[in-house]
Order: sequence, then C-alpha cells, then structure tokens
Amino acid sequence: MTLPSRTKSEFRSLSSRITAERSEVSIKMERTTLRCFYIVCMFCTALAGDSCSLELRPARVVVAFGEPVTVNCVASRPVRVLGWESAVGATHTQNDLTAQWKVDSLIDWIEEPICYGVFFTAPRQCEEKLNLVLYKTPDSVSISLNHTGTMVEGKEYQLLCEVQNIAPVQYLTLRWYRGQTEVYNHSFSDLTPTTPVQVSSSLLITPTVADHGVQYKCAAELDLGIDGPRPPPRVASKPLDITVHFSPSFSQPEDETLELSKGEEASLNCTAVGSPAPSYTWTTAALSLEKMEDQPVLISTALRPGTYTCTASNILGKRSKQFIIKPRP
Repeated sequence: MTLPSRTKSEFRSLSSRITAERSEVSIKMERTTLRCFYIVCMFCTALAGDSCSLELRPARVVVAFGEPVTVNCVASRPVRVLGWESAVGATHTQNDLTAQWKVDSLIDWIEEPICYGVFFTAPRQCEEKLNLVLYKTPDSVSISLNHTGTMVEGKEYQLLCEVQNIAPVQYLTLRWYRGQTEVYNHSFSDLTPTTPVQVSSSLLITPTVADHGVQYKCAAELDLGIDGPRPPPRVASKPLDITVHFSPSFSQPEDETLELSKGEEASLNCTAVGSPAPSYTWTTAALSLEKMEDQPVLISTALRPGTYTCTASNILGKRSKQFIIKPRP
C-alpha cells in the first residue's frame, strides 16, 4: 500500500519523536545507573576507609602514675611506614608489621597516643587512637567539721571531705561512712579534666544520742573499669570522732513503787544517760539526803515510807523520777 506524501511526512515525524523520547529515556536510565554505581562505590570506599588494617594490643590501657606501659600496633597488610605519634615514646618503623609504644615511667599528662600507618595500597593512610587512662591516687583525703567544739543534739552540721591531686576525676566516687556503714556517695562523672585536681564533697548531719561516740570518715575510690585494677584504688580519711551533747534521759523513766519492811535495804536506781554526764539531786520530805547529793543510786536500810524524787541534770536540761516507798503489809 502506498501512503500519501503528507502521511509519510507525519509518520517520519512521529518516528523521530519516538526515537528521541527513547534516547532521552535511555540517557536518564544511564544517568540513574551511574548515580547508583557512584553511591555504591562511595559506600564501598567508606567501608574500605573504616577498615584501617591497624589493631592496638591492648586497645585500652590503664596505667598508674609513674608506672611503665607498653602497647603494640599491628598492621594486617603490607605497610610502608608504621609508627606512633606521641609527646613521649614516639617511634616509627619501615615495612615492619608491628610498632611498639613503650614508656618506662609514665609521668606526663599527655594526649592519647596515635598509631599511624602508610600503606602500599588503598586506603593508603589510616590511624588508630589509643584509649589511654593515666591515673593517680590522691595525695591526701581529709575530713573536717564546720564547727568548733561539741555538737548539740538536734542541730544541723556540715562535714567536708577534701581530696587533693587525684586523676582522672571522672572515675572518682567519694564514699561517706558512719562507722562501717556507707551513708552517702558522690560521683564526679560530669567532670572532664584528665590532669590532677582538687575536689570536695559535703555531708549534712543532724546528730542524735545514737551519734555520740560514732566515727565518720570518707574514702576516695577510683573505679577505672574492667581494665583497671581490682579492687579499685581507695584512699580513706582519718576518722572523725563525733561528740554530741544531749540532755539526760532515763532508761526506765516511769516512776517506781517499792514495798519495804522495817530495816529492809532499798536500792533506788536513778542512773541517767546524758552528755555532759549528769549530776544528781535527791529530795524527800521524810529524810535529809544531803549526803547522797550527786549519787545516781540511793542504797539504804533506813528509808522511811514516802516519795523520793531524783533529778538528773546537765547544761542542756534535766529529768526527774520518783520512787514511792510503802510499808510492806
């Protein structure tokens, strides 16, 4: 069949448009493919860059101030130059697969050493930083009280624990003890200095009778993790003896009634606990007790029936107790 010339022209135009559109689609597909290939290649390159081919043995080291330290850097593929960049103990080798960082006595608060490698193949350069923890136990740990003299029952006081020259402080926990019991602890994990610092912790107490004669102390403990020493290094303060003043009290405060036969010995026990130690007075309408002043226990075979009042007193107060003596039927 023969097409009219106009129809042929239109057909050729349509074919050209289809061919152009197909070319454009092909170009777009090519560009998309190239873009995907580029992304994949970049991802592969990134992965290759992350694989530094260097291993630190050990990867983390904890060293006491003044002690020796040795760490090996090992390359897993041929290397042109392998070395350590550090303020102390810097070194490098050529073509060796192992470079050693060694310091006989680490006393410098340095930046973490870096092992670097220059390789024959890509990635040609990479580095690994050593996780180095240099620690120092404190020069001193002391405890003090913001008060001179004796404490008074019921009043609030502040105890202060001071730690001199300790590092690194972020691993420090200050522990407070009442006797052998831990009552409070204070950590410093939010601080960042790696060099020795001075820190302190305070403890508020309101002493009671039970605190009289008790010892308080604080201890600085460096927990340096699983790579650190076990048990953790610990330095404690000297104990602080607590003396508390409190008013007298009787172990048996209730009044007592006794029935006695004539001439029978009686023992009236008025012993009280107080700080300072209480003094005692006895009063009764039945008998002169002047000779029994300041005696906590009244023993006699001549006590007549009646009421005997004992008063225990010190600078903080006084307490009284009565003993009622009745004739035995």
